[in-house]
Amino acid sequence: MPIEYDAVVVGSGPNGLAAAITLARAGCSVLVCEANATIGGGARSAELTLPGFLHDVCSAVHPLAAGSPFFRRLPLEKFGLTWIEPEIPLAHPLDDGSAACLYRDVDLTAAQLSADSSAYRRLMKPLARNWEKLANEFLQPMLHLPRHPWTLARFGIPALCPATLLAKFLFRREPARALFAGIAAHSFLPLESIASSAFGLVLGMAGHAVGWPIPRGGSQQIANALAGYLRELGGDIEVNRRVENLNDLPKSHAILLDVSVWEFLRIASGQMPSAYRRRLESFRHGPGIFKIDYALSEPIPWKAEACRHAGTIHLGGTIDEIAVAERDVARGWLRSRVFSTKRAPRGGNTRCGRTVTSRSIAGSTCRTAWSLKSSDSLRVFATASWPATK
Repeated sequence: MPIEYDAVVVGSGPNGLAAAITLARAGCSVLVCEANATIGGGARSAELTLPGFLHDVCSAVHPLAAGSPFFRRLPLEKFGLTWIEPEIPLAHPLDDGSAACLYRDVDLTAAQLSADSSAYRRLMKPLARNWEKLANEFLQPMLHLPRHPWTLARFGIPALCPATLLAKFLFRREPARALFAGIAAHSFLPLESIASSAFGLVLGMAGHAVGWPIPRGGSQQIANALAGYLRELGGDIEVNRRVENLNDLPKSHAILLDVSVWEFLRIASGQMPSAYRRRLESFRHGPGIFKIDYALSEPIPWKAEACRHAGTIHLGGTIDEIAVAERDVARGWLRSRVFSTKRAPRGGNTRCGRTVTSRSIAGSTCRTAWSLKSSDSLRVFATASWPATK
C-alpha cells in the first residue's frame, strides 16, 4: 500500500494542530483527523445556553498561548485571531468590598498591595523581565539542558515551595496572599503541595509580561486560526473522522496522537508492548471538572469597581479559604467554596468555581451553592455570558 501522507495527526486540539503545522512547515504532507464535527478539542466555543450567548466549552483565558514562543512565530492574525486585552488582567475581590488586582505593570500591582508592595516587586519584577528566557525553558519537555540555568534557578527555587508557605513567608497582608493563592490554585494541587507555587509564579509573571488575554470571538478562534494556517501550508483536516484503530488510518511514515490516555488505549492497545499498556491502564486523571453555563441579562454588579474592568475574577476569599477548598478537592470531595471567575468584556464569558456568593456583588441576594460528594475529586466551574450586542 503506497504512502498517502508523511504524517497523520489524530485529534485537532491546539497541540495536535501545532504538531501538524510544524511538520507542514518542514515540507511534510499532513492529515489531521478529528472525531467531532468541530475542531479545537479544549479550545472550542458554542452557544451552550441561549441563542447569541457564546460560551467557551473548556478553556477561556490564554496567557500561555499569547506568550508561547511557538505561537508568537505563527501568522495567526492573518487567519482571524485577535486578542482582547482587558484593562485589568485579574481581580480578586475581598469581603470588605475591595479587590487585589494583577495589572500588566508590576509596579502598579505592587503599589495597591500597600504593606507588601516591596515584597511583591522583589518577587515578580525579575521574573516578568525574564519572561522570554523562562518561557523557552518551561514550555518544553521537563528533561532538557537549560539554556539559561541561572535565570531558571531564580524561578525554580521559590517555585518548589508550597504556595501557602511562600505566600505567608513573603507577604504580611491578606490581599497579596489571596491574590497569589488564587493564581496558584490553577495548579489543581493542594496549596500545601510541593511546587504548587510554580503555577502562581508562571501565571503571575505571564500576566505582567503578556497579560491574560481572551480570543475575540471565543477560544474557537485559536483553533480556527491554526487550522487556517495549516491549510495554507497544504495540510488536510477531516472532521467527523473517528478513529477506532490505527489500522483505519491512511498509510503514513508517522502517526501522532493528540488524545487522552483512554482514547490512546482504545485505538492503539494492539500495537504497544504489554508492559507499557499495563502502565497506561493504571493511569489516573487529575480532578474532574463540572461546569455550569449561565446566560446573563446584564454584567455582574461587583462591589469593587476594579472587578468591572477585569478580564478574570477569582472568587476565592482568603488564602486559608482557598487552601481548604483545594485540599477538599484533593481528598475527593467538594465543599461549597469559590475559585475562579473569568469574564471577557462585551460578549465574553465568566468562569467561576464552587460557590458564587453575594458577598462581593453589590445589592445581590442570589446565591448559587451546591454540596457535592463523589468518589472522584471534582472541581465546579460556572460560565456566564451576555450577547455582544448588549
